[in-house]
Amino acid sequence: QVQLQESGPGLVKPSQTLSLTCTVSGGSITTIRIYWTWIRQPPGKGLEWMGAIANDGNTYYSPSLKSRTSISRDTSKNHFTLQLSSVTPEDTAVYYCAGGNGLATYDAWGQGTQVTVSS
Repeated sequence: QVQLQESGPGLVKPSQTLSLTCTVSGGSITTIRIYWTWIRQPPGKGLEWMGAIANDGNTYYSPSLKSRTSISRDTSKNHFTLQLSSVTPEDTAVYYCAGGNGLATYDAWGQGTQVTVSS
């Protein structure tokens, strides 16, 4: 069974870089799913697709976040990471990682982690 777990700081100051890690268990991130995705949900709003990394290492980003987003992976640690630069309070959200075989289809989710941007 594939399991995902997000980790990272819950509080980030404005203008800093938000960094989150998603650790995958139940198989290798290079084989068990094609895409590994970051999604967020700001308070009172819907889910927002941020970007993904494929099992071949290619990355895909939301056009609205592309200039501030970087997704990478460490296959030796079986995890992938999100970096979001120059954060503002509008980046406050619950951040989820997910895995699936499509860029918009997921069958494995982390439980989500709250990130608050505040000074």
